[in-house]
Amino acid sequence: QVKLVESGGGLVQSGDSLRLSCAASGSIFSINSMGWYRQAPGKERELVAVIRRGGSTNYADSVKGRFTISGDNARKTVFLEMNTLKPEDTAVYYCKFAAVTDAGRYLEVWGQGTLVTVSS
Repeated sequence: QVKLVESGGGLVQSGDSLRLSCAASGSIFSINSMGWYRQAPGKERELVAVIRRGGSTNYADSVKGRFTISGDNARKTVFLEMNTLKPEDTAVYYCKFAAVTDAGRYLEVWGQGTLVTVSS
């Protein structure tokens, strides 16, 4: 069974920085992509950033230039460096892995979420 555990959320002020981490445990053979999503109150979950095998990345327009995603496939860990945070970045942040298990099964796994609150 593959499980993701996130950490790093919290309450910060506008303009501050936070670093989120997400580590996977379980029998992962290879990772296709690692991503961060967020869901604000009353809104749908949206993609924040994704990093694919090979290192290519994509970001939501709202976070370009402020957030940086990085990953360590060997350690099955993904990070999201968030700078110049704004109140509108307030949300529960979820990580997601798309991976292949040791048994050859493709799966997509979500973390439990970590709350980021940015006060003005």
